[in-house]
Amino acid sequence: MDILEKITQLKNERGWSSYKLAKNANIPQSTLSNLYSRENSPTIATLSALCDAFGISLAQFFSDVTSSTLTEEQNELLKNWSRLSQPQKDKVTAYIKGLLQEQL
Repeated sequence: MDILEKITQLKNERGWSSYKLAKNANIPQSTLSNLYSRENSPTIATLSALCDAFGISLAQFFSDVTSSTLTEEQNELLKNWSRLSQPQKDKVTAYIKGLLQEQL
């Protein structure tokens, strides 16, 4: 899978438009449009901004590890997690920590 295909896959998994991705990555939408229309690879800075928007590292972006090692339930959880905003992720994390402390 090439870089543009991977970006498209990650964008589609989150249900994001190109506009939303550009906004979340804090890059001009024209930058994203030019990548696709010219079939160029993004600069490291642009790719890093896109990865930040997706909530993944550059290493995770280029990782060949597939999600097939995860259960269907875990895949669904990660898919939903990636669609949350950072404040929502913080709330979910706090909630899970609270649940785990109740078990003690």
